[in-house]
Amino acid sequence: MESFKTVMQLGVKHQTALGYGALSLLAAGGEQLFSMVVFRCPCNAWSASYSLVFLLVPALVLLLLGFLLSTRTWRMLTGCCAPAPGVRKRRCRFRLIGLLAASACVAPLTWISVALLHASYYECLATGEQPLAPAWLRERLCQGREATCLQELHLMPCLRNAAAEEVLRYLRAESQVMGWILIATVMSLALICMCITRCRSPVSFLQLKFWKIYLDKEKQMFEIKAKEHAAKLAERNVQSFFESTRPDPFHTPSIREWQQISSVYAFNANGQHYSMIHKYVEAANRHSSIKSAEGDGFPPVLMFVDGDEIGDAAI
Repeated sequence: MESFKTVMQLGVKHQTALGYGALSLLAAGGEQLFSMVVFRCPCNAWSASYSLVFLLVPALVLLLLGFLLSTRTWRMLTGCCAPAPGVRKRRCRFRLIGLLAASACVAPLTWISVALLHASYYECLATGEQPLAPAWLRERLCQGREATCLQELHLMPCLRNAAAEEVLRYLRAESQVMGWILIATVMSLALICMCITRCRSPVSFLQLKFWKIYLDKEKQMFEIKAKEHAAKLAERNVQSFFESTRPDPFHTPSIREWQQISSVYAFNANGQHYSMIHKYVEAANRHSSIKSAEGDGFPPVLMFVDGDEIGDAAI
């Protein structure tokens, strides 16, 4: 339990600096640890199910963890069940969910790729029993071998004879080829998507660098001012309580104002705003909604505005 808490704290601490790259490293290291220390093929009717669980369930956990550690997830979900969200707002949310899902898939795909390269799970899965282990694969492995091969196939990961080693070598090579194909495919798609998002970027390369510097400074200033404001409000309330006096007037942002600056950032070419706070303070009418306007969009290249640092290594 302590180890799990340490990993969670590490993931949260380095989310902004490393993004989902930290989860990818966690997935690669975790797979090596699991395959060497935890995973032991049972070599019986449970072989296929057991290996499939080790291959897919950690990938699912990493996918959910990717959503969990995303600031944009909580910006989007907080208050999303408020009355009358509107058709356009729902459509925007679906697009954002797609972007989040694509980003969160990095760590699960890393786990599956490393697992295929290590080949332990695939060896156990392919030699298991039907229906999880395909009949055509089992027949191919036993082609040209003894008649008892199909009955003894599930025992091969636990055997150390020459016949078993030959089958396992074949499965190991097949698994590693699939692993490299998956890695090459994912990297190619990532490169294509990054090129497309950069080509469709509404702002230039240097403005993106300035934008990230501004957001970093704004976050620092917000935390400083929020602590000062909270300290003054707490001091006023505690002093009023102990002295039994009416508190002095003290302005603090309203619920509506907090909702305005906490919503998901949408880019609009008609206004050069670098964050929701920037958009709010420059609004002509602060009593009107700044959450959505005609011409708003969600360029993937600007996902970092809400705290998700996906694909920022190129900046």
